[in-house]
Amino acid sequence: MSKGRAKIAMSHGLSVWVLEAPEGFGDADFHAHHAIQISGCFSGNLALTSANASLTGAIMAVAADARHRFEAHGLLVFIFVEPESRVGRALTNRLFAETDLVALDPSAMTALEPLRSTFEHGLDSAALLSAGQALVERLAPQAESRMPDPRVQRIIDQAAANLDRPLSLTSASEGVYLSPSRLRHLFVEQTGLAFKTYVLWLRLVKALEAYSTGQSLTEAAHSAGFSDSAHFSRVFRRTFGLPATTLTRL
Repeated sequence: MSKGRAKIAMSHGLSVWVLEAPEGFGDADFHAHHAIQISGCFSGNLALTSANASLTGAIMAVAADARHRFEAHGLLVFIFVEPESRVGRALTNRLFAETDLVALDPSAMTALEPLRSTFEHGLDSAALLSAGQALVERLAPQAESRMPDPRVQRIIDQAAANLDRPLSLTSASEGVYLSPSRLRHLFVEQTGLAFKTYVLWLRLVKALEAYSTGQSLTEAAHSAGFSDSAHFSRVFRRTFGLPATTLTRL
């Protein structure tokens, strides 16, 4: 598979990727990840397919955990938003009431225009995150949405801070004074994922953050608590539909 050149920036709850994709770049298999995905195309073309729809256009959004695949080439941008964040919940309410894949107003791409001219010349993490935040605020202005149950949020925060060690729902339940069975039900209700699956998502996010700051794939995998780089690579492909090695970091 042809390789794409990418610049990745991450902050709490938000990830922005600018990708230069050659002809034939894309994923043959459906995949899903626990993040809202906003996909935009500065040049070339972009097509997304979910279980319920197939769209082409300048900018589209996919709901968190929705199975989908994409085909694209040209200069692209992908923005991933944590669905548990306040803005993530607002985006879910505003965009995905009827379907898990939606076309957005092409004028929304103006918020991302600063990224086009600077891709080759000094594009830095701050620029990516600023443009991504501007687009998210445009799509969900003054986002007001109920946050997750505080006990679930505490479990998420504790897990994210301790990815270098084994994590279990039983030990997590002790800190919030819930039985494991009750916490299991509440966690799925609030996040849509089992605790073990959510932790795997957190490990992937941490590994990507490490990779984006200069670590090798192997170093990034170990820093996030993956057993080895092969495990990280399998999870990456299952989550994003592409081998991690198809992205050449800028």
